[in-house]
Amino acid sequence: MTHEERARFAEALRFALEAHGDQKRKGTRIPYVSHLVQVAGLVLEHGGDVEQAMAGLLHDVIEDCGPVDDSTLTECFGPEVTRIVRSCTDVLEGDTSDKKSDWLTRKQRYIEHLRGADARVKLVAACDKLDNLRSLVADLHAEGPSTLERFRGTPAQTRWYYDEVRQALGTELPQRLLFEVDALNDEFRRLVPEPADVETMP
Repeated sequence: MTHEERARFAEALRFALEAHGDQKRKGTRIPYVSHLVQVAGLVLEHGGDVEQAMAGLLHDVIEDCGPVDDSTLTECFGPEVTRIVRSCTDVLEGDTSDKKSDWLTRKQRYIEHLRGADARVKLVAACDKLDNLRSLVADLHAEGPSTLERFRGTPAQTRWYYDEVRQALGTELPQRLLFEVDALNDEFRRLVPEPADVETMP
């Protein structure tokens, strides 16, 4: 990174720390910023540039941080970072961080959007899902199926979601990245029973 890029990245990290405050990863005592730093690191590891890494740090601020919106991000970090963040966000028009549309509707819309997204967006989305899958699989091994009770979707819906996201990501991303996503998704499927509520799937 150049000096200017490092300064922009540091500012995005400061913004994410302030916006997410003392939020924790769902059902844990782990500071939520740990996920954001992991995603940004994975983006850089797999060839992303500084704006994609900044979007990795900021990918949940619109979804989870109250008054933060597109105009705020554009003013602070420019249109490209905002575009990627918006594309990685699954809230619908009218949703707020405290009141969101139902889980399945939001996930269906996100998957539909991801299918048509460009490679820059898909890289950030894939790194986000990779870190989530790492955490999910580790928790399933450590705690068993009860770890899935912390999520809004049922275990069957969560399994469906990761399958659909993987298909939407396609095959054009770095093969090392897709290999790990596939391996973890396969392990997740092995640990989660076959869906008992198939009728709830789209």
